[in-house]
Amino acid sequence: MKKKNLILLLLCLGLFLTGCANETGEKRDDTKLQIVCSDFPAYDFAREIAGDRAQVTLLLKPGAEVHSYEPSPKDIIAIEESDLFIYNGGESEEWVESLIGKDVRSVRMMDCVETVNESSEGIYAAEEGGEDELDEHVWTSPINASRICRAICDELCAIDPDGTNEYILNFEVYNAKLMELDIEIRTTVLNGVRKTLVFADRFPMRYFTREYGLEYYAAYPGCASHTEPSAKTVAFLIDHVREESIPVVLYMEFSNEKMADVICEDTGCKKLPFYSAHSVTAQQFEDGVTYLDLMRMNIDTLKEALY
Repeated sequence: MKKKNLILLLLCLGLFLTGCANETGEKRDDTKLQIVCSDFPAYDFAREIAGDRAQVTLLLKPGAEVHSYEPSPKDIIAIEESDLFIYNGGESEEWVESLIGKDVRSVRMMDCVETVNESSEGIYAAEEGGEDELDEHVWTSPINASRICRAICDELCAIDPDGTNEYILNFEVYNAKLMELDIEIRTTVLNGVRKTLVFADRFPMRYFTREYGLEYYAAYPGCASHTEPSAKTVAFLIDHVREESIPVVLYMEFSNEKMADVICEDTGCKKLPFYSAHSVTAQQFEDGVTYLDLMRMNIDTLKEALY
């Protein structure tokens, strides 16, 4: 839907869309702060820091394609009426800058950390040309997640001074868990016999590998929209799996796994999932799966891939 059409539709339907349920199915509770989040990491961090003082709404439906999301009129109204809007920023969320009002209080997660470019020597697609873009997946490093959570905490304290002690306590408790996760990942990497990961897929883990000193090979940068791998791309990864005796190739959540299957069949290695935590399935959402849960699943995968 075109942006102008969205705005027009918003104006036409705005009076009829108030009082709608959020993604969790809850009715709006006006006795609490209203926090609206564009994606799952923002949602998970917000509910940890805000606790019971806020109602947190996730715009992106669990299991939906993250990069093709466009806000509905109901979403825009929820953002405009929120006390705090948390979004990631970057190319996939360019709609934010043009559709939300300047009076909307917000946290842009990409502003909370030092950003890096997507492409690198380990990605075959980078050798085929193309423009460098900032990697949007800033939360994949627990250290970055901590910085984002600190920014959320600071904003909540400014919005709701009466809750300052609670927000700070919630942050300190959650930050301790993030630091524990960081130590677990560092220990896992340190004890590994190799330091290279092979992603037979897109590569949204640039901040993760950078933080922990891991080398990598991948088919495509970031969350590129390629659907079918070229023969050269597959050969590129197969060569590195063989040369370095890599025991595991990785695929990202929501992947069709085709490239991983081809490489495994050719080399005899194993395929395992790796989670960017950009989104979760409907079942995971219902089960209460968190960012910490997904990252601990990645630790289990690292032990097989690096040991």
